[in-house]
Amino acid sequence: MRLFSMANSKPTLYTALSPALLHLYDVNHAIVVIIDVLRATSTIATALHNGAKCVIPVDSVAKCIELGRQIDGITAGERDGMIAEGLQHGNSPFEYPTEFIGGRTLVLTTTNGTKLLHMALDRGAGQIITGSFPNLGAVCDYLIGQNMPVLLACAAWKDKVNIEDMLFAGAVIHKVKRNFDINCDSSQIAETVYMEAKKDLFEFMKAKNASHYQRLSGYGLEKDIRYCLTPDQAPVLPLYENGKLITL
Repeated sequence: MRLFSMANSKPTLYTALSPALLHLYDVNHAIVVIIDVLRATSTIATALHNGAKCVIPVDSVAKCIELGRQIDGITAGERDGMIAEGLQHGNSPFEYPTEFIGGRTLVLTTTNGTKLLHMALDRGAGQIITGSFPNLGAVCDYLIGQNMPVLLACAAWKDKVNIEDMLFAGAVIHKVKRNFDINCDSSQIAETVYMEAKKDLFEFMKAKNASHYQRLSGYGLEKDIRYCLTPDQAPVLPLYENGKLITL
C-alpha cells in the first residue's frame, strides 16, 4: 500500500497493528512512528527528556554490549520483559533519572520496539520518530507540522497485536485526524478502542486482561504501566538520524 500525498489534498495516515504487516506499506516518503508503549518508546522519551545525549537503538544484545564498550555508553535492554542477560540495565523509564542519564548515551535493545525500528529502516522509511503516551503531544504536533504521509507502526508483542500500542495509535489519530486523509480500517479500530478506554487507560488494560498488563504486573511493574499510559510526562520528539535517536 502506497503512502503519499496527492496535490492539494491532505496527507494520508495508516496504522500497522503488527510488525508482520509492515511489508504491506510503502514508507519511502512517510514518517514512520515506532510505537512500543510498554516500554521501549516510553523509556526512550523519558531518557531523552531527562538529558540523555542520545539513544542508540540496536536489534541484538550482542550488538548492544559491543557498541556500549566502544563508546562507553550505558547498555540496557530486555527480552520478554526482563533485563537481558549480559546487560546491567533494563527497560524501565524509572531507571533513567537526570542524575544518571544526563549527558550520557543509552544503547538500548528490546524484544519488539528496536526490532521494528530496524525493520522500518530496512524498508527505507522517509523519517522515523518514536511515540508513546509520555510524549503524545510532541508526536501529534510534529506530525501536523510536517504535513507528510504517516504510518503509525505498532511494535506489538512478537508480531501479535497488543492493546497498549493500539491505544496510543488511537490517541494520535483522535488528535490529528482533521489534518489527514484516513482511509484505513486499522486506524478506525484503534481510535474506537481508544475512545472507549481514554477515561482510564490503566483500568481499561486491567479490565481487558491485556497480555502485557499481565506480563509486567506479574513482575511487580504496575508503576511502570501507569507511567507509560500517562500523557505528556516526557514532552520530547525523538527523531532517528545517523543511527541515533535525538531530540528535535
